[in-house]
Amino acid sequence: MSQRPAPLHLVLGDEELLIDRAVAGITAQARAASASPEALPVDRLRAGDASTAELAELLSPSLFAEDRVIVLESAAEAGKDAVAVIQDAAQAPPEGVVLVVLHSGGGRAKALAPALQKLGAQVHNCAKLTKAGERVEFVRNEFRAANVRVSADVVQALIEAVGSDLRELAAASSQLAADTGGKIDVAAVRQYYSGKAEVSGFDVADLAVSGDRAAAMEALRWAMDRGVPAVLLADALADSVHTIARVGSAGRGDPFKLAGDLGMPPWKVKKAQGQARGWNGASIGAALQVVAGLNGDVKGGAADANYALEHALARILDLRENA
Repeated sequence: MSQRPAPLHLVLGDEELLIDRAVAGITAQARAASASPEALPVDRLRAGDASTAELAELLSPSLFAEDRVIVLESAAEAGKDAVAVIQDAAQAPPEGVVLVVLHSGGGRAKALAPALQKLGAQVHNCAKLTKAGERVEFVRNEFRAANVRVSADVVQALIEAVGSDLRELAAASSQLAADTGGKIDVAAVRQYYSGKAEVSGFDVADLAVSGDRAAAMEALRWAMDRGVPAVLLADALADSVHTIARVGSAGRGDPFKLAGDLGMPPWKVKKAQGQARGWNGASIGAALQVVAGLNGDVKGGAADANYALEHALARILDLRENA
């Protein structure tokens, strides 16, 4: 019989795939430690919609101290009385119970998350991955879990081909690992996923810093129509501008040598060297200010994030043309 999971868990964030995996992992551990794994009850209740009486009944100790997993969803939207019931139960979960609280980190019950952490909850971080580097690391970990080693350009090619949705990235990584026997190169990625991708922020950013106005604007509108989050598009544009700034300031040289100094894969350095030829110090400095402002705009600073994106993209293209 395996070791029992901790009695209190806080699943913190709003990335659905990571939340599902965290809950599944906790449940699997509880089943492995149970004397009757197939009969282990898993009760789920939306704490944000539940009455205090419903929560109190669900969280009350059982006469038989039976093993069970209780998953409270939407805890960030729970009312004051419901929060009090959850906190009381979390201080000393009933014997045999594994209490799992799903919390976005915000909401009207924002204070519940740090309160549960103070009570010793095991925290599972499930925040959305909004940065390019985080998505790269996610894909790398998916391949590692499949015991497959891939190069940085394979990871980048997969993200550019499949897009930003973690479920699709996870499924694509698993399929490639299974179908290729672990021998994955860029050609394999393109063979499997060419034409399937959403237009990604990387596509838009590459076209923008290369100065292709018509294609960049078209790609941006297509990406927005397909539902690519504004924050991901802004992040990709910022990543491209920052990369050109770093590579440009490092001077011309062997991409492989510069890669080590800059902490980037050689292919990225080589691409940025080509893109940097269309920029100068003044224009790239101004572009850095544009993407810095855009970061705040898409995170609530602007009334219309899509308009802010289009305006910032036009400014980047103007700077590129006039460099």
